[in-house]
Amino acid sequence: MEEPQKPKKSWISYWIIALCVFLLLQAFVFPNLFKGRVKEVGYETFISMTENNEIGSVTIESNQITFTDKSEKQVYQTGRLDDPDLIQRLYNSGAKFESQIDSGTSPLLYILISYVLPIALMLLVFHFFNKKMAQRMGGGDGSMMFGMGKSNAKVYVKSTTGIKFKDVAGEEEAKELLAEIVDYLHKPERYKEIGASMPKGALLVGPPGTGKTLLAKAVAGEANVPFFSISGSEFVEMFVGRGAAKVRELFEQANKQAPCIVFIDEIDTIGKKRGAQLTTNDEREQTLNQLLTEMDGFKGNQGVIILAATNRPEVLDPALLRPGRFDRQVRVELPDLKGREAILNVHLKKIKTEETIDVNYIARMTAGASGAQLANIVNEAALRAVRMGKDSVTTADLAESVETIIAGAEKKNSILSEEEKRIVAYHEIGHALVAAKQSGSAPVQKITIVPRTSGALGYTMQVEEDEKSLISKKDACQKLEVLCGGRAAEEVVFDIVTTGASNDIERATDIARNMVTRYGMSENFGMMALQTGGNTYLGDPAQSTCSPETARLVDEEIQEIIAAAHRRAKEILMENREKMDELAAYLLEKETISGEEFMEILEGKTA
Repeated sequence: MEEPQKPKKSWISYWIIALCVFLLLQAFVFPNLFKGRVKEVGYETFISMTENNEIGSVTIESNQITFTDKSEKQVYQTGRLDDPDLIQRLYNSGAKFESQIDSGTSPLLYILISYVLPIALMLLVFHFFNKKMAQRMGGGDGSMMFGMGKSNAKVYVKSTTGIKFKDVAGEEEAKELLAEIVDYLHKPERYKEIGASMPKGALLVGPPGTGKTLLAKAVAGEANVPFFSISGSEFVEMFVGRGAAKVRELFEQANKQAPCIVFIDEIDTIGKKRGAQLTTNDEREQTLNQLLTEMDGFKGNQGVIILAATNRPEVLDPALLRPGRFDRQVRVELPDLKGREAILNVHLKKIKTEETIDVNYIARMTAGASGAQLANIVNEAALRAVRMGKDSVTTADLAESVETIIAGAEKKNSILSEEEKRIVAYHEIGHALVAAKQSGSAPVQKITIVPRTSGALGYTMQVEEDEKSLISKKDACQKLEVLCGGRAAEEVVFDIVTTGASNDIERATDIARNMVTRYGMSENFGMMALQTGGNTYLGDPAQSTCSPETARLVDEEIQEIIAAAHRRAKEILMENREKMDELAAYLLEKETISGEEFMEILEGKTA
C-alpha cells in the first residue's frame, strides 16, 4: 500500500496560529479582566473629592493618579496635571498615600491570568495541532486536520436495513447477477473447488430512480455480512490528498471486516476520465488513483467485493472499468410492463386497496416510468384517497395520481372564456380523432379540457395495449400526425394558430430529428449517423457530427417530415368534420370524457 507523503514544515503554520491567538488574548481579552472596579474620572472630580475630604487612599504616578473613596470600595483613575499644591491638599484632606492600590485581584491570581494562562492555552493549541500532524504523518487511521480526511462510510452489519431481494421488483436479471455474489460470500469453497473467482467489483448502471441503491442494500440484507456505504461526493475535499486518505481509511476498515461489501454511490463524482484537459482537478485525480490502487490490490479470495452505482457510465475512466476492478456491469434499466406490474404490487402491499384494483391498467398508463416514480404514484394515490374520505385506494385514485404526476393537479379555479374553451376542446379532439382513424395507434383513454398546474389547458391520453420495444417508421409518422392534430384542428375550424401547440411542436421536432439523425429513417441520408454521444439515462442531447451544409439539409428534411404529418392530420379532420363538431360539443358539455364515450360517439352508437 502506498505510504502517504509527509507534509513539509507544516509545524511552522501551527506555531504562527498559536502565537496569533496568544497576542489576541493579551491585547483584547486579559486587559479587560482587571477593569471591573476601576472608574476613570476627570481631574476636576478628583479636586472636588479632595476639597470635600472624600479621598481614602491615593497613589500618584508619573502620568496618572489612582485613588479610592473613604470606604475604599470604589477605585478611581484620572490623569495627572502640573499642580504644585496637590500633595499638601491631599495631606490636609486626610488621604492615605499608597504605593499600589488593590484593584480586587490578588498578585498570585494576576500572575496566573496574565502569564500562566496564555502560555498554557498556547501549549494546548500547539499540542492539538501537533497531534493532528503526527496522525497525518503516521497515517495510522488516515485522519487529518479537523478529521477532514476520515472516511464517513455508513456501516450496515447483518441486514440492519431489513431489505431483501423480495423487496426489489422489476429487475430480475440484475438480481440474478447480484445473487451470485451473495452466494459466493456464503459458500466461497464451491467456487474455489472449480477454480472460479468472483468479480472484484460490480458496477450498477441505469437511469435515476431504477433502484440501484436499493439493490445494493438488498445485497447487504441477503449477504448478512458487513456492508460499507458511502457516496462518491464524500471523497471530494478542498485540499489535495485528503480524498485519497478517505479512500485508504475506507478500505482499511473493509479489510478488517472481510468478508464484506463496499458500496460507492454516484461513483462518477470521483471516477471521471483523466486526460490532458486545460484545467485539471488534482484532488479528484489523486482520489481516483488511490481508488484504482486499492481495488487492484485485492486478492480473489480476500472476500471484499466492491459495488458502485452511476447513471453516467460514459464519463468513467477506462482504468476503472477494466477487468480486475469492475469486472461486471449490471444494467438496471427502466422496467417493462411486467416489471411495472411487479413494482406496483410490491408498493401496493403497504397500503389498503380494493380487491378489484386493476394493476395492469395502471402499468400500461405508466410506460417509461422508473421504480421511484411508481412508488410516488402509489403514495399520491393513498394521499388522494385520504383527501376524498375513502378507507381504501381504488383504480381511479391510481389513475388520477398518474395524471397528476404527468400533467399536474387540476386548476379548479382557473377561468377560460367560452371562445378559449372551444379552441381547447377542438384542439384535444383533433389529437384524439387523428389517433382513432389510424391503424395500430394506441387507443384513446381520456380527453379533458380541465386546466392543469403544469400549464396544460387540456390533454389527450393514449394507453398502449401491449408494450412496444421497437418503433417502426410508420409508428413514428403516426405519432407525428397525432401531435399535429391539435394545430390542424385549430386551422380547420377557426382558421387560426395559437400557442396551445407549443409542446406538441417541441415533441414533433424531437421525433423527426431523431428519425433523420439517429434512426436511419431519412430518405436523403439513409443509414448515416449524424449525431453521436449524449447520455441516454439523463437525457443529455447528442452532439452533431455533420458539416454546416449537411446540417442545413437535415433541417430541411425534418421540416418536410413534420409538414407531411401536418397535411395528413388536416386531411383526416376535414374528412371527419361532422364527427369532430359532435365530439367537441360533447367535450365542452362534460369537460372530461373517457375513451369509451369517445369511441361510442365516433362509431355512432349513442342515441
